[in-house]
Amino acid sequence: MKLLAITVITLILAVSIALFALENPGYILIAVGKWTLESTLAFAVVVLLAAFITSYYTIRFISRMRSVPGGLRFWQQRRRERKAMLSLTRGLIDLAEGHWEAAEKRVTRYVKEGHAPLLNYLAAARAAQGLGADQRRDHYLKLAHESHDGADIAVGLTQAELQLQHNQLEQALATLTHLQQLAPKHSQVLKVLAALYQQLGDWERLLELMPMLTRRKIFSSEELDKLNHQAYLSLLNSFVRQEKQKTEDNIQALSSTWLRIPKHYQHDKEILLTYVQRMLECGGSHQVEPLIRYALKHHRDEQLIKLYGLVEGTDISKQLSVAEGLLAGHEGDAVALLTAGRLSLRNKLWGKARSYLEASVNAKATTEAYNELGHLLEQLGEQELASSCYEKGLRLAPGCEHTIPVHIEKAIAKPEEQPAHDVEPRELASSESEALNVPAELQSKKIKVIT
Repeated sequence: MKLLAITVITLILAVSIALFALENPGYILIAVGKWTLESTLAFAVVVLLAAFITSYYTIRFISRMRSVPGGLRFWQQRRRERKAMLSLTRGLIDLAEGHWEAAEKRVTRYVKEGHAPLLNYLAAARAAQGLGADQRRDHYLKLAHESHDGADIAVGLTQAELQLQHNQLEQALATLTHLQQLAPKHSQVLKVLAALYQQLGDWERLLELMPMLTRRKIFSSEELDKLNHQAYLSLLNSFVRQEKQKTEDNIQALSSTWLRIPKHYQHDKEILLTYVQRMLECGGSHQVEPLIRYALKHHRDEQLIKLYGLVEGTDISKQLSVAEGLLAGHEGDAVALLTAGRLSLRNKLWGKARSYLEASVNAKATTEAYNELGHLLEQLGEQELASSCYEKGLRLAPGCEHTIPVHIEKAIAKPEEQPAHDVEPRELASSESEALNVPAELQSKKIKVIT
């Protein structure tokens, strides 16, 4: 419809112009030297219009002919770019599918014709990694670094990732350390570096990195808490007592490590227990006794109660009072009774120690309680009872359970070899309780003791 309207308008204008030219042909005279040229105005306009159109298309044709070589080169370049893009796409597909050799060939075939050679070289490095060609991988990474300015972080992170995949931890550490120097606040660099420190067990470096990880909010608060907890716990566990050093030096080194730990982590049960155990190994029990006492005031824990009976504070009588305070309302707690018995032994209260240890055995028989009681009875000259305690404690030890079949045991046992008196529990008489210096809160209980 639009074309028809344009055609009609054009015909109307042409007819109008022709009728006007016939009625008013006009006159033009052109004189050049001896030459003159006469014509009507209409004819001159037609000639000039025809000359203009002819000149326009002639110039355009010549211009097009001159641009043919450049256009051909442009077309060829576009064709190569399309091939490069198609080759890169297929190479990335092969890379994702694990076809390393095909991927390497395709991503490197048209790398010079592509718009992003950085992507080609990075993909080629991953393919070479899959083929186990570390030298080619590093060569591609070098070319990737040279192909694009400002790609140091991207190339370095890729290199570190590939090195970690091949368990090249030292090389990855060197790469990430260099990247940290280039970009100290780069989140991904810090994240990968923290994971590497964790894998290497380099807890000192990880703790140095913690403030930056916190400020950059690279991990959630829960993840940071777990990471800190693991770092401090592992730092204590990695402490090895040096035999050549003096005991005071070992204690001082471990104390310095403990003082570095923030207060809220020092109150953590697992960290506190680890520190106490390491300090006991170094002979510094007098330094941890106040810590355990403080912890037991705030929450009751079986492991802490047991450790409290093993540490030796500056005031052992006060330590025994603390242990006896733990029995208030928990008179049947076997661990608390064992701790009280051990501290009574340390205070040379033999009767009280015996009553506590016997009560611990009656509450819950353990190898430790039998061993402590047997040692005490042996020192008191009661060899038969001591031997019985040692035997019963040994049977409770892991790997020492009674495994001989009953019919074989009866066959090899002789009546005359059996103990003359079997050790059976009985109730402790009030007179005996007073002689043994048993606390009043235990005298009210019907405690079974071994006699």
